[in-house]
Amino acid sequence: MSLTLDIGATGMLAQQLNVDVISNNIANLTTTGFKRQRAEFQDLMYQTKIRPGSVSGDGQSTVPAGIQQGLGVKAGSVYRINEQGALQITENQLDVAIRGEGYFQVDLPTGETGYTRDGSLQMNENGELVTSEGYLLEPAITIPADTTFISISKSGVVEAKIAGQTALQNVGQIQTATFANVAGLDALGDNLFLETAASGSPVTGNPNTAGFGDLEQGALESSNVNIVQEITSLIQAQRAYEMNSKVIQTGDEMMNTVGQLR
Repeated sequence: MSLTLDIGATGMLAQQLNVDVISNNIANLTTTGFKRQRAEFQDLMYQTKIRPGSVSGDGQSTVPAGIQQGLGVKAGSVYRINEQGALQITENQLDVAIRGEGYFQVDLPTGETGYTRDGSLQMNENGELVTSEGYLLEPAITIPADTTFISISKSGVVEAKIAGQTALQNVGQIQTATFANVAGLDALGDNLFLETAASGSPVTGNPNTAGFGDLEQGALESSNVNIVQEITSLIQAQRAYEMNSKVIQTGDEMMNTVGQLR
């Protein structure tokens, strides 16, 4: 009977994780470039009492199904779903959205390269393009002090209109990075990721070329969280949690019944 309590407990723990993941999705509904996550579950090992295919008692036939008793559920992974988020028009000339594959590259204080879909760029005191956290865009791009207008093409070419000049001046090229397995990136928070052995090494290149998405100036990529889908999943997780708690309650009542036998 104790197995019933243990199995119910694994189910409640699994659904608690499920609710936590869904809650994080909902909390990041308006986070720029956020990619929703989904919890994946696996059944636990089985307690084999009669192995399928074993020889039966008469020694002449095999057992067709046997008896294997499951021991519950466990979390397998929390998978990031990298669907394109809707583009939100901001008309800010330093806001840049990626449409398609790719991540912006930034220099982190640790010396590592971070990757982000958050294109809300700004300029620091030296005129260099940085993220909202002040991390330098890689490759570095510096905007001249007397710039009156900035143009960023779909292919990442950054041009500046200098006061007193008619022609635009090329000041840099934005490059993006892609990965063989973007779900394997290590999330740091602050909309940043690091490469891992699971993600594979980054492949860098210019936007709007083969394998790379293009850029949209004056726009930001919204979160890809679908609130209706998340609320539906939340209700399902809540019901599953309640059912597993009911399993524990039923198991406890059965044990009490056995304990009252005289």
